[in-house]
Amino acid sequence: MPPDEQPPFVRRLLDALPLTIWSVDLDGRITAANNAWSKFATDNGAPGISSESAVLGRSIFDSVSDDPSREQIERAMALLRERRVPVVRWEFPCSSPTEERVFLMQVTAIDDGQEVSGFVFSTVDITPSHRSREALINTGIALAEAISLDRVYEEVAHQLLRAVPSTGFVIALADDNTAEFCITHRQGYDAHSSQQLEVRLLRTWLDALATGNVARQSTNVGLEITAPLITGEGVLGAITLYAEPIESEQALEEAERVLAVIAAQTAVAIERAWLVRRVESKRRLEAIGEVAAGVAHELRNPLFGISSAAQLLQFRIKEDPVVAKNVGRILREVERLNRMVTSLLEFGRPNAAHLVPADPESVWDDILDGERARLEARQLTIRRGRPEHPVRSLIDLEQLGQVCRNILVNACDAAPEGSELVLMSQVSPVGGWRCRLSNGGQAIPPDVLPHVFEFFYSTKAGGTGIGLALCQRIMDEHGGTISIDSIPEFGTTLTLTLPPTAAT
Repeated sequence: MPPDEQPPFVRRLLDALPLTIWSVDLDGRITAANNAWSKFATDNGAPGISSESAVLGRSIFDSVSDDPSREQIERAMALLRERRVPVVRWEFPCSSPTEERVFLMQVTAIDDGQEVSGFVFSTVDITPSHRSREALINTGIALAEAISLDRVYEEVAHQLLRAVPSTGFVIALADDNTAEFCITHRQGYDAHSSQQLEVRLLRTWLDALATGNVARQSTNVGLEITAPLITGEGVLGAITLYAEPIESEQALEEAERVLAVIAAQTAVAIERAWLVRRVESKRRLEAIGEVAAGVAHELRNPLFGISSAAQLLQFRIKEDPVVAKNVGRILREVERLNRMVTSLLEFGRPNAAHLVPADPESVWDDILDGERARLEARQLTIRRGRPEHPVRSLIDLEQLGQVCRNILVNACDAAPEGSELVLMSQVSPVGGWRCRLSNGGQAIPPDVLPHVFEFFYSTKAGGTGIGLALCQRIMDEHGGTISIDSIPEFGTTLTLTLPPTAAT
């Protein structure tokens, strides 16, 4: 019966059986060989061993040609004869013109309880598992050295395609707040867009994450194997492999095991890369903050002197309108620089956050009440939606208020006069707080959007470029996030998220 026509249980049985089984006496002479197994294996399309390979009465040492193998056999027989161990195993390679294979030799004693009368030698082809083990070791070493996401993806692609015969794979990560999957890296699957794959594979990803196990499915594009990306900190996403045809069930299970281990290694590597990036960002901001605080401190006294001198001059030259106009300009610029100096000091020497359990909506209540005059001055209205039940997060009321005030001021400045601002808050899928503030103003250009949180970057006339950078720093200290989206004809939306109290 050809292998592709064998029932699954027959294929699994053949895969598990040894290639050779010999029994030998105490002197090493072969007393029995697996001739019956050889015929059974040959009839069923599995590799066997001909009767000529093991002749009764010959010494087992005749089957090896190198001294290390002879010494290994002698040592195994000695240990078993003295009953020092119940079984002896070792691996050995066997090269051929086409490939190198690895076999496992296992030796046990024929023991009737009184004495050892002989030994049983069995040989198993472990080449697939050996290759898998080497691939997992290589993957672990490679990923241990990767500290950037690009390097992680590069190493996973290289090692995964070596470990499991495949034509492509995708890595999808789940957003902590929206629980939506997004493909962050892919190789192969050239006939499908990332959006098409996200839609088609979503159910498989969810099933793998729900069970924590590897999932497989046969589709019109072939066999797909999916493993969850999970760490001790929680769910990251999933990895799906488009595997080449795998004939035996044992080989398929081995591929699933390898993918599961690589997925676990990948999840840890991704999490470590995120941590390194956050640490680098924090250090960069701290360095910028130290420089900014130093510069601000040195500027404050000269600015005070300039302001005092300009005010005195303004008092004495009222009769000259030209001079008075220029003095007024000096005072306005000094005031703008003073605001920048204050922002620099706030960024460079922030007050320690005093986090207490509270409802972030109460912060918005205070800010909207305090900024009512600003809204009325531009005839802006607020359409607000809030969670049905209060959300509890660990927050510093004053610092979070500073963030809310800043983004509200920006939204007011960008919104058309007489328009509506939309402030919608809700409970995130992980139990935290998420709010969005949207305005219908002109969209931020795509080339500008990636830079809005950068220090000293501002497109607003008279802006310092410090406000949003400070907001991002405050949200980072709260364990939350701040992000911005801007779409033509729909305006700009700024999103704040905070984790639930238990997760902070």
